Amino acid sequence: MARIHNGITWALLALLAAFSATTAHAQADFPSRPIHFIVGFAAGGGNDLFARLVVQKFQENTGATAVIENKVGAGGRIAAEFAARAPADGYTVLVGATGQMSIATAIFPDLNYHASNSFIPLNMIASFPLVLVVPADHPAKTVKELVAWAKANPDKSNYGTSSPAFTIASELLKLKTGMPAVAIPYKSSNESNLCVVAGQCLFTISDGPPAIPLVKGGKTRALAVTGAERSPELPDVPSMAEAGYPEVDTNLWSGFFVPAGTPAPIVAKLTAELGKALADPGVQDGLKKMAVTPGGPTGDEFKKRIDADIKTFSNVVNAAHLTFK
Repeated sequence: MARIHNGITWALLALLAAFSATTAHAQADFPSRPIHFIVGFAAGGGNDLFARLVVQKFQENTGATAVIENKVGAGGRIAAEFAARAPADGYTVLVGATGQMSIATAIFPDLNYHASNSFIPLNMIASFPLVLVVPADHPAKTVKELVAWAKANPDKSNYGTSSPAFTIASELLKLKTGMPAVAIPYKSSNESNLCVVAGQCLFTISDGPPAIPLVKGGKTRALAVTGAERSPELPDVPSMAEAGYPEVDTNLWSGFFVPAGTPAPIVAKLTAELGKALADPGVQDGLKKMAVTPGGPTGDEFKKRIDADIKTFSNVVNAAHLTFK
């Protein structure tokens, strides 16, 4: 009986050793087949453009085959759910944005994934502030003047918004200033900016690509960018900190993620190679032209940023009694 038991033990050990050797070889040989980068938004959108720029350089540097898949819907959540369920082998990489990651985790209690528990963060691709704009002919020239005007004209105070990210940023401004404003929903941030151009919205807080050309063209007036630093694209526009509201600090980001459980050697290899692609001068210039700050934290530091964002967004949602569908 002892011999049979020992035989089974040795057989199990041999199988375990063989499995470990196979796994180690697969990790050392990574990547040996195409890597799929999952984007939750349509081709041509910001997240998609970020991904294509970096992934092209990643492919050139490594010789790996990279495929970008656009799985559109539910504000990027369909793509995140797909990636969270994918095998944790490094061959599925999510290109995740703040909205589908930190914000979705903060506002949807029945979400089928968690931004920092279901994934391992690799590299932040870029981050960017939001821009607060009003009609070009509005009397308010500063954020404080806008707040005062809204308090004096509550029946005329509204804002355009096209996503929970912009709604939360606008509600945070209301919470920190006491100003009134009613949300008007739109399908895109371009539409909410055009609402301001037409004078139908008092203000909108949105991403830079649709807002900055209108500001530079004199169609709207930018009063501030969220956060502590000015935008290189709008060097004459103060930050919210300079405007007197440092707590209105909503910055969005995009980054690369793999499913939780992906082996550490593969995580390290992807992080290093994506980091090299992000550091390329051409990639840096391309990202800057899209009004974003290239790069950012990686790994555990990126995870800390995500967890801090989830807490901040949850606090705003609870304080403002917001609900999202």
